[in-house]
Amino acid sequence: MDYKTYEPGTDLNPFVKCYWTLESPREVIPEKQTIVPDGCLEMIFHYGDLYKQYIENQETIVQPRCFVIGQLTRPLEIESTGETGIFSVRFHPNGFLPFSVIPIKEMENKAIPLEKIFGKEVLETEQNVLQSNSALERIKHIEAFLLHQLTDAKTIDRIVKSAIESIFMANGTLSINELSKQKNINRKQLERKFSAAIGLSPKQLSKTIRLQNTLKMMLNNSFTSFTELAYENEYYDQAHFIKDFKEFTGFTPKEFYGDNLKLSSLFYGSE
Repeated sequence: MDYKTYEPGTDLNPFVKCYWTLESPREVIPEKQTIVPDGCLEMIFHYGDLYKQYIENQETIVQPRCFVIGQLTRPLEIESTGETGIFSVRFHPNGFLPFSVIPIKEMENKAIPLEKIFGKEVLETEQNVLQSNSALERIKHIEAFLLHQLTDAKTIDRIVKSAIESIFMANGTLSINELSKQKNINRKQLERKFSAAIGLSPKQLSKTIRLQNTLKMMLNNSFTSFTELAYENEYYDQAHFIKDFKEFTGFTPKEFYGDNLKLSSLFYGSE
């Protein structure tokens, strides 16, 4: 698979973390892939064949061609139906708020068609992105659309933005009480602000970021044992580490290490 990332333009930098593309030829034997939560919403355009998404009891639905996937609070299992061609906008954790008419919390674990969010106004942009011949062309079209949508931008909450930065700097190990004290805000107020702005609680985002840091260490083979990995990422003990790991990946660390990790790293925030 060919995975590439691209930087957003200056005007969209406060909202967009990166753009990425993923391409691969038609697979003889499709592989199920586990997407691990990373705290970011994604706007996805399938210019290749569509993907199946697994829901309950191993039933599947076909993903829309153009959609936003809300915050993930559990692993997302998908499978290619043919040739992969994906263009995605990865937003910062609070970056999609100024563009959405749907409460962010209501989008949790769902693939929402773009038309449902933006109306028929988005259809021309969808076609332009799908029919473009290069990633740079796609970026040009989507940036023009997003900048147009920003005319009535909501103000980014400075406390939320600062709290998110602190969570990332601490790799998700900062307690919520410490975070509240640091930002001089009541814990419940902080939780309300987070729910509205990113669709997760501060604790959920912290757990997600801590796991992402753990996965990057696994991907880089920068650990000698799973016990050391748990210790380095400040899990209480091995049981706590395994519980959180299974919550977000569906596997134990030992089960996930290897092929699952390599496939999933193409989709989560490892740029």
